[in-house]
Amino acid sequence: MTLPQLGTAMCPATSRPRHSGMPGASPIRVLICDDSALVRSLLDRILRDDPGIEVAAKAINGLRAIEIVQAGTIDVVVLDIEMPVLDGLTALPRILTADPAVRVLISSTLTTKGAEVAFEALRLGASDFIPKPSSGEGGNDAGSFAEELIMKVRGLGRQSHARRAGRAGWQRPAAAAELIPSAFELRAAALQRPAILAIGSSTGGPAALLSLFRALGKRIAVPIVLTQHMPASFTAQLAGHIQRLGGATCAEAVHGEPLRPAHVHLAPGNHHMLVVKRYGTGMVALTDNPPENFCRPAVDPMLRSVSATYPGRVLTVILTGMGQDGLLGSKQIVADGGTVMAQDEASSVVWGMPGAVARAGLCHAVLPLTELARQIVELVGKHE
Repeated sequence: MTLPQLGTAMCPATSRPRHSGMPGASPIRVLICDDSALVRSLLDRILRDDPGIEVAAKAINGLRAIEIVQAGTIDVVVLDIEMPVLDGLTALPRILTADPAVRVLISSTLTTKGAEVAFEALRLGASDFIPKPSSGEGGNDAGSFAEELIMKVRGLGRQSHARRAGRAGWQRPAAAAELIPSAFELRAAALQRPAILAIGSSTGGPAALLSLFRALGKRIAVPIVLTQHMPASFTAQLAGHIQRLGGATCAEAVHGEPLRPAHVHLAPGNHHMLVVKRYGTGMVALTDNPPENFCRPAVDPMLRSVSATYPGRVLTVILTGMGQDGLLGSKQIVADGGTVMAQDEASSVVWGMPGAVARAGLCHAVLPLTELARQIVELVGKHE
């Protein structure tokens, strides 16, 4: 059993995340649900390496997972899709009904079919997904997979603890203290109305993006460029699901296409997406340049190019993700007179990328997704 070759679309952290709660903090209790004994064993070994995570139970099908969630407090379910007795998609709504505070991380294959299922699971209420271990691959990204799994479980576990803290009869776990927002130096928004909206996201990004675009609806008339760290087999599915929300149109970007108002140009997997100007018109340029921040596509090259093409007229939004891709590009956006905003820690699965720009003092606002949507609408439309 080896781990999937994820390529450069996924961004590894520089070191294994460790538990950062106070002594005696409630551990994140995880249920692993997969019909493969090898996969269950592998996920168990990875998760037990983090002292802040407790593998509380394992299940071989969705029916057993529902019973375990009903019987006791589980914070995160790592859920397989194809299982006997009851499959993951069928079990998912029943798991969430059994305990609305639980967070579900879908374990999906790194294929087009796997991507379709993963995004359908997000629609049904899953919080995130991760490409599952599979045989016959190179396994060069084993460390990256383990770090991503732990990052996502920890982030979703904190959200589960926070939700329980708001329910009657639950005592706030000490670990949820990490969700208390910090004060940041904030900047005034740019004086010029933005001509383009640039969004960067990574770990936890698909669900965050769907929530953001659902909140934005049809209210954004400027072109939107979006880079999400994601394998090539998944980006087309992401574009399709954003498109089906009924707001801005969305498709994978095509080299040489002009930027269109109220359209989301999504960087395709394994290509950097740049914005250039030709004959006075903003256009997309796709490149196979080396990865940046271990990623391709990466947010930084997109932001540098957007700022060079629309200096002082860029609104940048950095969403959940590990690492700090987008930090250097955001510095350029601000230096050229543009505006940067970031998702807050409480609503982020991993507060790496948005935390980096917030701590650097680059942001006009640090907000949860619904508030970010309101600010985007205000800034894009305030000079009309």
